[in-house]
Amino acid sequence: MRKNSIKNTRVNGEVQRELCNILRDGIKDPRIAPMTSIVAVEVAPDLKTCKAYVSVFGNEKMQQDTIKGLVSAEGFIRRELAHRLNMRNTPEIKFVLDQSIEYGVAMSKKIDDVTRDLKREDD
Repeated sequence: MRKNSIKNTRVNGEVQRELCNILRDGIKDPRIAPMTSIVAVEVAPDLKTCKAYVSVFGNEKMQQDTIKGLVSAEGFIRRELAHRLNMRNTPEIKFVLDQSIEYGVAMSKKIDDVTRDLKREDD
């Protein structure tokens, strides 16, 4: 299975949807922030490993605590994923903190500041 094949894309989508459901319904760990979402999932072509990109709304401490909570609950999450999806192999999940949303917001704010300064200079 190639990395960008249709099958791999569908598997990524299914795993992402089920991880979101498990995160929303099944995990009771207080370290995991309530505003946590799975942004993207990359399942390896051999279905052995998976990278789940996690976005957390909160400060740095909340983000780190959420990642620690997810890593400690990986066994439970993997077992739930195996029950919900009928796959040959249930991938080992590696949680990666995704800060692209924060980066986008920061860049947008900088652009707004620059355009505001340019408007002031024109006036």
